[in-house]
Amino acid sequence: MTDNATPIATLLQRAEDYGNTSIELFKLNAIDKSADVASSLVSRLAVVITVALSFLIINIGVALWLGKILGDSYHGFFIIGGSYGLLAVLFYIFRHRWLKYPISNLIIRQLLKQKIV
Repeated sequence: MTDNATPIATLLQRAEDYGNTSIELFKLNAIDKSADVASSLVSRLAVVITVALSFLIINIGVALWLGKILGDSYHGFFIIGGSYGLLAVLFYIFRHRWLKYPISNLIIRQLLKQKIV
């Protein structure tokens, strides 16, 4: 009787080990994917912030230059501000096509990307 119980007990132990290993593998894969997505987004965010700050400085210079041409510096700032207002309206109108879908697709591509080991 003990000989029959030993193979079943061994089989149950192996099944339990397999289940635990599968759960651990799933956790590690989830951590790997989320770390990959987060690091990709953070690196892109750093580039975007750097470009945005450079663009801001250039815009201040253009606003001052336009203001000098037009006679008062605030005129240049109004022109630059108005152009950004129009750009904001365009972004609002096309937000799904220009922002939501590309960002969603980027995240999905990162999550589904296969690692080559």
